[in-house]
Amino acid sequence: MRKPLDPTELSAALENVHRAGIPGLFAEVRDSDEVWRGAAGVADVVTGRPVTADMRHRVGSITKTFTAAAVLQQVESGRIGLDAPIGRYLPKLVPGERGDVITVRMLLDHTSGLAEYLPYAYPSLKALPVVADTGPQSLDDHRLTRFDPAELIEMGVTAPAVGTPGGTPGVYSNTNYLLLGELLEEVTGTTAEQYITRNVIERAGLRDTELPTGPYVDGPHSQLYEAWFGMIDPPRDYSVYDMSWVGPAAALISTVSDLNRFFGMLLAGEIVGPSSLAQMRRTVPVISQEGRTIDYGLGLHPMQGPGQDIYWGHGGMVWGGGALAMTRADGKRQMAVAVNLQRWHRLDSSGKPQPHPIDDALAALYRVAMSD
Repeated sequence: MRKPLDPTELSAALENVHRAGIPGLFAEVRDSDEVWRGAAGVADVVTGRPVTADMRHRVGSITKTFTAAAVLQQVESGRIGLDAPIGRYLPKLVPGERGDVITVRMLLDHTSGLAEYLPYAYPSLKALPVVADTGPQSLDDHRLTRFDPAELIEMGVTAPAVGTPGGTPGVYSNTNYLLLGELLEEVTGTTAEQYITRNVIERAGLRDTELPTGPYVDGPHSQLYEAWFGMIDPPRDYSVYDMSWVGPAAALISTVSDLNRFFGMLLAGEIVGPSSLAQMRRTVPVISQEGRTIDYGLGLHPMQGPGQDIYWGHGGMVWGGGALAMTRADGKRQMAVAVNLQRWHRLDSSGKPQPHPIDDALAALYRVAMSD
């Protein structure tokens, strides 16, 4: 027999993450019609202003699920071929042989072999993924930089390839999703942001979700604190930031309630059709930005919950902020969590991130949230 959500247990687990070192976090857990929302800690370490569960938040790469859904809508309409070469649509952005062999699907599931543009756009991050040899200076340099997506894409396309198109494991790269944004603009005649807003965000009835055009988060929100592996001490606030550096790959602002609503509707076949949803859940091995191999579909990835339950969703990180949204395969149990600190791990003498109590506290929160 299913046990009801335990507000005391959930609140305690949330508070433990705060005590482990996250300034503030908030979450929503749903089980069918039952809903729990909670918050712990502060939205501003200077004033002590508390976080609340309804705050708007930069949710990073969760944006990719929205962009993937928009692309698959266009696949359903016949304007985009899922296995068509990207060069058919964007020959100037992906020229030559690679444009002929890299397909739309390969962009969606990160098997294109295209490199990440970020270390080229942010010179102090040039050593990524070897974080010990990076520095956070570029984060400040580009607070208000308005990037041209075509220039960022060119950085990724002209960089040395990280794999063979269609080969596995794939390598996670924001270049893929900037290209998908340009693809949406090419076939719809409107910007990716406008198309996603009208056909994904508004279609799902999300009232507190947007792809921002400026550097500010409108409405109640938390400051966002970036530690960059202990190199920024104390962590610095990056809540005011121009998000053109990631656009349709990771710029979304949302709430934990809106994220649960979106993933619930997506997995119920209400954003894309059943055949598109089945394609989104076809996974391949992909090397994440943290260097782990994960199973990744088309803008979705699975995570195993307690027992044998499979959850589908996405996580996301920006400078100072992060979120995770997961929905059980049957759609009944959901969890969305947002945190206002990133890269809290310090590095050991070999340059590897050390374990941190926050990791265990978050894992415990996820277990409580997903256990029924």
